[in-house]
Amino acid sequence: MGFVLSILYFVIYYLTPTALFGRLGGALHIELILAAAAIFVSLPTINKSFILKTSQSLALIGMALAVFMSVLVGLRWPGGAVAAFLGFIPNIFAYFLVCLHCNTRKKLKVLVLMLFCVSAFAIARGAWDLQFGASHNYTSTAGLPLGDLDQTKLAENRVMAIWDYYHPYLLAQRNDDGVWFFRLRGLGDVNDPNDFAQVIVCLVPLMFIFWEPKKHLQNFVRVILPNAVLLFGDVLTHSRGSLVALLTMVVVTARRKIGTLPAALAAGGIYAAATALHFAGGREISAEAGSDRTSFWGEGLELLKQQPIFGVGFGNFKNMCGCGHTAHNSIVVCAAELGLFGMFFWCVFLFSSARDAWAIASPAMVSDEKAIDPVSEFPGAAPIIDAGIDKAEINRLGRLVVLSLMGFLVAGLFLSRAYVMTLFLLGGVAEVVYEMALRRQMISPRLRMEKVLMYSAGLVVLFVLAMYVLIRILNLMR
Repeated sequence: MGFVLSILYFVIYYLTPTALFGRLGGALHIELILAAAAIFVSLPTINKSFILKTSQSLALIGMALAVFMSVLVGLRWPGGAVAAFLGFIPNIFAYFLVCLHCNTRKKLKVLVLMLFCVSAFAIARGAWDLQFGASHNYTSTAGLPLGDLDQTKLAENRVMAIWDYYHPYLLAQRNDDGVWFFRLRGLGDVNDPNDFAQVIVCLVPLMFIFWEPKKHLQNFVRVILPNAVLLFGDVLTHSRGSLVALLTMVVVTARRKIGTLPAALAAGGIYAAATALHFAGGREISAEAGSDRTSFWGEGLELLKQQPIFGVGFGNFKNMCGCGHTAHNSIVVCAAELGLFGMFFWCVFLFSSARDAWAIASPAMVSDEKAIDPVSEFPGAAPIIDAGIDKAEINRLGRLVVLSLMGFLVAGLFLSRAYVMTLFLLGGVAEVVYEMALRRQMISPRLRMEKVLMYSAGLVVLFVLAMYVLIRILNLMR
């Protein structure tokens, strides 16, 4: 029951209650009801789960506290602090639900399949609208041409609001030449093309969980074809950040087979082809073209200097920077909004998840199975032991999670997506696979908490210094 409720919760999160159940579904907050029900049915067995032993659980509690304190101290607004806390909690449910209920390979496959289905649904709806709606009718339902957006700001807001209502899966935007083009997007928290592209990038490597050696037809149907759909959707988003993330994943994956230099050349060829085919929709990909984002990053570091401990308030970057934009960088937005206190716990979660994913992906850190504890179980009496799990399979699953996290982080350098559900979901997947190896005594226990805290503190310093140096370099290049 808990697994079914968890999957339904994820579906509703990505497709939104309003899209599935209408206005009543949005008003009732069905997603919160499902999350509460899933947690409730898990209560009797939580003490048998590994979830209380992970540093990510502490990190999420610390982040929730940081969100509350950022508004309470930074804005001196108790009511807003409670609202921010309640708005943040649904995202971190993903980690707990994955760890508690997605406890076998079969359930992980269902989780990945669910992510593909909701992504494919949005891609299909957006492509249909692009082909038969927006692409052949450049006027809104109100009969106002998109060109009229230049008349006044009020007219622009009115027309775009109407456009968004009738075309929820497409964003109308001008390119560098002032020509209107359309970008695919999702719903809810991924209703920005870049955010939806980030989900697609993370999902592409995870689809290889269905890959089976020597089963060519099944692999084509289960992996190649779905990834072709995802990449088609990514092209329709015209997201420059997702292109960089995909190229990074190509280099990391290909270098194991053909070497670093050939992999880099292959990535360069893909980049050249993508540029020639106007992947970005007519927008330039360069340091000069991203100068506006660089300025947002600089303003974010200035906000951090003003409120270094608890930040300027969760979700308050737009109001405080004076530019009306967010940071377009997950590290900067986390540091500016939650301060060093919140960023520390964010780094605890990130470091623990990345470290454990890297460990299970490394052949040197995973040994052959030594022993199995037949009585060790996940909540809900679902055994952690899967038939056919060996060292090679653990390493393969680990590599998929590493690539997915890498895609999320690289795309996150250009997005303010520090607290989204996708990150916490991926962290949960990493820990489930790690526990599979740990129960078989194939890998050493997780790092002690004191080491995790020490390394995470160093990661905070490294991130802040890296962003400062990067901003200075990009400013010199302009």
